[in-house]
Formats: sequence, structure tokens, C-alpha cells
Amino acid sequence: MRIYFLLVRIAALFGHTKAKKLVSGQAASVSYLTAKDEEHKHEVDSLKGCVWFHAASVGEFEQARPLIERLRKEQPQRRIVLTFFSPSGYEMRKDYALVDKVLYLPFATRKNAKLLLDTLQPSMAVFVKYEFWKPYLKALYKHHIPTYLISAIFRSGQLFFKPWGKPYRKLLTYFDRLYVQDEASKDLLSRYGIDNVTVAGDTRFDRCCAVAKETKRIMEMEWFVTPKALEQPKPVIVAGSTWPADEALFARYMEEREDVKLVIVPHEITEHHLKQIFQMFEGRYVRWSEATKHSLAISRILVVDTMGMLSKLYKYATVAYVGGGFGVGIHNTVEPAVYGIPVLFGPNYGKFREAKGLIAAAAAASVRNYATFRDGMNSALDNAAAMGEAAKRYVASECGATDKIFNNLFNK
Repeated sequence: MRIYFLLVRIAALFGHTKAKKLVSGQAASVSYLTAKDEEHKHEVDSLKGCVWFHAASVGEFEQARPLIERLRKEQPQRRIVLTFFSPSGYEMRKDYALVDKVLYLPFATRKNAKLLLDTLQPSMAVFVKYEFWKPYLKALYKHHIPTYLISAIFRSGQLFFKPWGKPYRKLLTYFDRLYVQDEASKDLLSRYGIDNVTVAGDTRFDRCCAVAKETKRIMEMEWFVTPKALEQPKPVIVAGSTWPADEALFARYMEEREDVKLVIVPHEITEHHLKQIFQMFEGRYVRWSEATKHSLAISRILVVDTMGMLSKLYKYATVAYVGGGFGVGIHNTVEPAVYGIPVLFGPNYGKFREAKGLIAAAAAASVRNYATFRDGMNSALDNAAAMGEAAKRYVASECGATDKIFNNLFNK
């Protein structure tokens, strides 16, 4: 762990953007927690006894969010502190209004763990899915602060279950309770003598359902989807969180299918990545930030260069494609499925229970290359109604984790 933090600092010195943000953000958190001036000291003191939520990044935050919002609504007197490890998570949610403070998690050292716990004196700590920082967990356990892990999922290939994994398994005993997504996780943990486990499901389903209910009309999308009142709308594919390997498939597919429209929402919205996309489509697109009613009406390809739009745009899709499956793993497949539409994604989905569940429900398909992409997309467009109903049923069957966890943690 110390070596990792050292490498991050070295990368920051050499100008690595994400590493620089991480190092400066960590330093800012330590500075905030050690503030001496009266104004800041008073603010920090007001957080004592808080409920502390920690999420690695944006995806884990979305799993914590239903609990945070329910807590703020039902027990508004509670103070809530939210920490992130990832710069992307912090930068996107640093102004989140439903918590009292958002911070970077100071690097996981015994000194920083002591600083955070001595300063905030949290009444409870809630970690999300995959966060196992030993100094913090050990300090929480030592101080008898109730500590929980939510929306967790465990697989036999993880470090905890390797022949040399006993020290890692020890970390799991520091939690008062592990709220896991499925029975398979509970059974696996039980085989290693870890029984402080409750099967509660994944709070992400509840969050996605809430977003779908709140989504309002987006005029730009309505101009794009149905440019003329009397015109038969074309099927719309929304490709979310895409990477270059995903976008290359669509560049070829849109040459073959002139009867469909495409919305691309890239995972990385940088000018460099956007330039790559624009070159692939050779001018046959409109850019969201520059779109007009006329340009949207005459275009078949819309490239979204604005953050925070994706979950709302899926509402307008006939079929969704979720990117990342040709890299380290797919992004959020529940976001589109909640709208009752078919979902496609690349081959690296083995670690994602919800993706396997959607496939088993005949609501989704995985693609390996252009031939399977073309066939899968054509089939999904032809069978969108049936696959969409299957997606809706699957999502409905998975909702309810927030109620289970909230009642256990906050309604005792």
C-alpha cells in the first residue's frame, strides 16, 4: 500500500493529471481536518458524530446514494460526511447538496486514519462494494465504531480466497455486517467462516429506478428522435460510456444501417477522444454542445460532449449499448434496463452479476466482434419489445435493497 501511494506521488511529480488531482485532494482533506482557524474549526467540530459514507468513485456513490437520500429525508438531524478515493468521483460530486461535507479520503495510513476518526468521531461508517483500506478498518474496529459494507459481491478468484489470502480475509471481520448482493457471495464467505453476512441485493437498482421516475422531457432529444410531427420515428440506439473499441463498431454499423439513429455518450469526454470519434464518423454527426433544432432534425448521429446526461438519455433509446466490455469491464447496465429496453455490451462482463442476470432473463446480449455485434444489434432492434419487457421484469425483481439495509442500520 505504501508503495502504491509512493508511485502515485511520483506520477503526480511527472505531471500525470489524475495523480496530481489525487495527491492535491488528499492534502486538502488533511488540511481541512487539521484546520486551526476558528471558522474552519467550528465547521469541522459540527461534523462530530456524523454518519460516514465512503465510495471509491462515481459508480459506488450511486450505490450509496439511495441510503444517503433516505437518511437525509427521514433523519435530517444526522450529519453526513462523504469521502471518495477517486478524483473522478470527487470532482463529479464535490458539491453534492445532501451531505454536509465531501472530502477525498486521506491516504490510508495509520496516522491519517487516526486523524479522521479523532476529528470526525463518526457514529457509523458505511463502505461501498470494494473498499478495504486496512488502516481505516482496523481503527474503526479498535474504536468500536459500527462499520458496514453494502452492495458487496464476492467471487472465488478474489484475493480473500487465495491460498495466501488469510490476511485479506481478516479485513472482512472488521465489519459489523456485510450486506451482499447474492446468495453465492454469502455461501462463499460462509465456507471461510465469515458469517456476519446478510443478502440484501444491490442498491444500484433502487437508484436507477428513482432516476427513471424523475427523468423529465429533454427537448434536444425529442427534436433528434422525431424531427417532424408526422414523420415515423427511426429506431434510436444510445451507446453509453463508450471507448474507442466500442465506437469503431458503430462507425461500421452506421454505414450499413441508414434506418437507425445513434447517440454516443463517451466515457471520457476529452477533446482528444472527441476528435477520434469525429474522425471515425467523418463529419456525419452533430455535437450536443453545438446542436440546434435544425441540425438535430437532419442528423443521424449525435455525440454528447456534456457530463451527467447518460442516465436520462436512455429513456429515448430503442436499444442500448453499454461500453467498456472490450477493456477492463462494462459500465452500468441497469441504467438502460430500467427503461425496459434491450441492452448489448462487450465480452468482459464476467464480474458483473447484473449483466449475467439480464442475459439469463433474455433481456441482453454480449458481443465479441463486429459480426456478433451486427447480428446482436439487428436482433435487438427487431425484438425490442419482448427483450424490453424482460429487462423491466428483471430490474423490478432486484429492487428493494435500500429498504432492507436502511431499516437494519437506521431504524433499530
